[in-house]
Amino acid sequence: MKNDVVVEAKTQKYHLRYWDKLTWAARINRKKETESEKILWNQLLRRKQLGYKFVRQKPIYRFIADFYCSELCLVIEVDGGSHIKKKDNDKLRDKYFNSFGITTIRVSDKDVINNIDKVKNKIINFLVSSPVKGRTKEGFKNRG
Repeated sequence: MKNDVVVEAKTQKYHLRYWDKLTWAARINRKKETESEKILWNQLLRRKQLGYKFVRQKPIYRFIADFYCSELCLVIEVDGGSHIKKKDNDKLRDKYFNSFGITTIRVSDKDVINNIDKVKNKIINFLVSSPVKGRTKEGFKNRG
């Protein structure tokens, strides 16, 4: 089953597939972003502020990720109050992403709004421990 998911989710050139009908939903989500998504995008993820390109509302197979970095195979999800009822779905989604090498970082919308530094440190800690670039934490602190 795990290998079937990987084959099903990637193209021959190893790009991630997505359901075509999600394109319009992702576009609407970008136009109607939440306050916490707007803060996270503008203060951390926009214009390679952390050294990597992130995109908003990225369709990945049958899901739409809040933020995605293809270079790191990283999804960042902002969990609001509605996610309390969706914990089981979120776990399945994270497991699905993980089955083809995508790591998910989940942050609460309250932390984004009230403590952006905590969120920044969580993301930076992942970036530092990521084998992709091997940058130091100090290197990220100097970048915006």
